[in-house]
Amino acid sequence: MEREGRAVGAASGELVTIGEFSRLSRLSAKALRRYDELGLLRPALVDPVNGYRYYDPAQAERARLVAWLRRIGMPLSRIARVVALDAGAAAVEIRAYWARVEAETAARRDLAMYLVGHLAAEGRAMAAISDGTGSTGGRGVPGGVRGTGGTAGRPGSPGGRSGAVRPGAASGGPGAVPLVIRCAALTDTGAVRTENQDAAFAGPRLLAVADGFGERGAEASVAAIEAFKPSARGVGESGLSAADLLNTLEDTADSVSRAVREAVAPGAAPDGSGTTLTAMLWTGSRLGLVHIGDSRAYLLRGGGLYRITHDHSLVQAMIDDGSLSPEEAASHPERALLLKALVGAGRSAPTAVAARPDIRLREVRAGDRYLLCSDGLSAVVDEAGLREAVIAAETPEDAVRRLVGLAHEAGGPDNVACVVADVVVADAAPGHVSAEGVAAEA
Repeated sequence: MEREGRAVGAASGELVTIGEFSRLSRLSAKALRRYDELGLLRPALVDPVNGYRYYDPAQAERARLVAWLRRIGMPLSRIARVVALDAGAAAVEIRAYWARVEAETAARRDLAMYLVGHLAAEGRAMAAISDGTGSTGGRGVPGGVRGTGGTAGRPGSPGGRSGAVRPGAASGGPGAVPLVIRCAALTDTGAVRTENQDAAFAGPRLLAVADGFGERGAEASVAAIEAFKPSARGVGESGLSAADLLNTLEDTADSVSRAVREAVAPGAAPDGSGTTLTAMLWTGSRLGLVHIGDSRAYLLRGGGLYRITHDHSLVQAMIDDGSLSPEEAASHPERALLLKALVGAGRSAPTAVAARPDIRLREVRAGDRYLLCSDGLSAVVDEAGLREAVIAAETPEDAVRRLVGLAHEAGGPDNVACVVADVVVADAAPGHVSAEGVAAEA
């Protein structure tokens, strides 16, 4: 019967049997049956008597697409969305999926490097003890942790001081000079928006910026930062080890995700609301960074301003793969499209999806100045302008006001949130300013 069916299909010039279509599409008959059951690739005709499946040869292109998507590891549920889209939208969805895969691979790579450094340091310590020296000669921080968080393709953070604050020795080793954070935060509605969905916080243990979107974006951004505060209160003056800090950040990221889902749940469209989050937890010797979305963190060190986060956006993915230049990205019609964000439960949109934030550890030096900001600032003020403003400002309070002013001078098309923090020697710090969630008109 199979041979007879194949002959009928070939003679008609229209439909072919599952065996013939398997050869055309390079999918096994078993896979074709599975995809039929899942609705990914329905036969053109199923014989009502014997149940034989017949396919139109024109379906081979879709079948090949399914096979290719499976080869890159895309889940079947997501493939179902892709094959239902037109070519242009399908390309956007595939790019979004792969950008997320690469981001998650990078996060796993960083964790792997941390484990390598941590275990290597532990091995050296054990060897030193067995040799009777009792010391590893190190600072107690695995080498793989230092300097993580830099964006691929950008220069690492050089030595030197920003000149904005009093210099001092780095913290973390025996006899190290104690360091503290001096900081300020400011948010602003901007010149166009009527509601401020950005939130910012600056305290002695926590720095955070969140950019909400959707119907309950304001609630989402505030919830994200509020969920972070217990972890900041839990960091003792003695600080945490690198391993304990990583665990704390992982647990906090889970708590923040839950808080955002709960905050947006009352909305009419909860899966359309959410927030970005860029936050840093200060232990007294290092900073733990949690980042998701397109808000940013920068480091001013040695007179250079370095971006230490990577945007989870479509245009950034296109820049990364060389299909778009940074200059073209600034005017791209989909520049606001996020690939990763903290969102409500059950989000069905094909691109901006709930995902785990990036988590990094950063060693600090006295004299470092950090800037965290929403894209209401970074999208309208270039990095040269940001650098000039943060260098010129004498204090963090002065810096945040200058930065919000620059956003207004550029038209203020979006809400703005920014935090500036200086790492200073403890006896040189007059205190900190926290303008939490304040929408001050520049």
